[in-house]
Amino acid sequence: MGLKPDPDVVIIGSGAGGSAAAWRLTQQGLRVLILEAGPNFDPSDYKLDSPTWERQNFPQKPGSQAEIDYGDLGRHDPDFPDLQSWSGLRNQSRQPASAARTPSPIGYGHVLGVGGSTLRYVGEAHRLHPKAFQLKTITQTGADWPLGYNALEPYYSICETLLGVACDSAQSERPRSQPYPMGPHPLSTGAKALLKATQSIEQKWEFNPRAANSRPYDERPQCNYCGQCARGCPIGDKASADVTFLRKAQATGRLTLLANAPVSKIIQGANSRITHVEYQQNGQRHLQATPQLVLAAGAVQSPRLLLMSAAADHPNGLANSSGQVGRNFMETLWWQSMGLVSGLQNNHMGLPADLTDWSKTAPDALPGLTGGFKLTHASLDLGLNGPIGFASRMIPGFGIDFKTRLRQSFGSALAISAIGQVIPDARSYIALSDKTDTNGLPLAQINSVLNRQSLSLLRAMAAATRAALWAAKTKIIEEASSYDSFQATHVFGTAKMGHDAQSSVVNAFGQSHDHPNLWITDASIFPTSGGGEAPALTIMALATRTADAIIRME
Repeated sequence: MGLKPDPDVVIIGSGAGGSAAAWRLTQQGLRVLILEAGPNFDPSDYKLDSPTWERQNFPQKPGSQAEIDYGDLGRHDPDFPDLQSWSGLRNQSRQPASAARTPSPIGYGHVLGVGGSTLRYVGEAHRLHPKAFQLKTITQTGADWPLGYNALEPYYSICETLLGVACDSAQSERPRSQPYPMGPHPLSTGAKALLKATQSIEQKWEFNPRAANSRPYDERPQCNYCGQCARGCPIGDKASADVTFLRKAQATGRLTLLANAPVSKIIQGANSRITHVEYQQNGQRHLQATPQLVLAAGAVQSPRLLLMSAAADHPNGLANSSGQVGRNFMETLWWQSMGLVSGLQNNHMGLPADLTDWSKTAPDALPGLTGGFKLTHASLDLGLNGPIGFASRMIPGFGIDFKTRLRQSFGSALAISAIGQVIPDARSYIALSDKTDTNGLPLAQINSVLNRQSLSLLRAMAAATRAALWAAKTKIIEEASSYDSFQATHVFGTAKMGHDAQSSVVNAFGQSHDHPNLWITDASIFPTSGGGEAPALTIMALATRTADAIIRME
């Protein structure tokens, strides 16, 4: 094993949190090393110009997906049969109420690679609702954050400017110190139909803040509205971490980034300080000294690494004197409904997730329920933007009649998705599995059970989604939700932040209560999941704030 020259800061992971921290640190003159478990991705990997584009999802390169084990995912609750997924087109039968919830083919949707899951995210750039930081104070349930909206607002603005977020600055309920860098994108025909149809119901649809260029910005082109954000952006208008934070950090000359270098162990020395990390690259094991260590591997892999790094004086894992590492896991609570609207045309074109409804996002927005949710126009996100996806889910039959119906109705699909609050449950946590990866290390095991609070909120989400579609005169053909299966892109909470070292893992700046030079900058530190907001912008803002705290210590 060879020792490498010491940077000022070592970062594990190059997704939203790792890249934002690296940018801020290098801008202030610090030398940074990023160890990324996955490979590099290139715009040429996103073959959206291929005739087979619709049959290809985000590319999976060797090492770009961590193997995951699943434990207890709960069972269907017989009191909520209305939440079961169904498809009228496929005559899909409802599953028995006693059936166990299982992972979907996607399961935990993440990317190991330079840029992390921002490579495949749609690019929603959301600020949390100000009330989201005070969930327990407001509802007597869950937890409060150790900081408030005002502490994070300047960092939201910094990250929005660097990314280039496009939206109407007259957004409700989230105070701003400066306008969005760019005006909003043009709305799709489906979004326009929703705006018109929902004026008479209790919903407030607005432009969705999107980290994609509505005009040329920061040497990146304007969006071409191909609608394929989740398959990877080949032209670079979508503000993924590789073309924003990492590009700027590398331009300083103070960033070294090693891809295909998974970390296998964090090593503690004297005075509870982290002295080294051990990583693998090209079949060899390396030790790297860590003056300051930033862990940004995500809410599944970060607790896995802390638990795997158990030592004689930390038998339950590092940073875990509270026993909270891996606990408080929060998955994505989601619902989606879709169907056809007679007369709607060309809704296979435009920007995915162009419109959102924030009216039920606050944690006290729904009488009798804890937590909120948002609605999003999702016709492009859910794979209805190509003839294959559209036909296989919206049009029955075969032959000449089938082709005629496809030609007449393609572009008339309308879909809405809902994302809601998850309250941590003792049955939901990350553990080390008995199964191992190719390096002989234990896999992360996801245990995630939806309690009755989550199911009640899911019912409200379904009702709101259907109400919007019915207002637009949609014939609903298919519905699905997290009631039936585990499928999560946004996960949170497994190393939560808080003032009390007995009940949290890190403080308000992401600094470990146990190890003074260990910092965490991913969604594992979220005490709550928010009311459906996409977490990427909040991760970036928190990471930038953490970087400033590290700089003050140097």
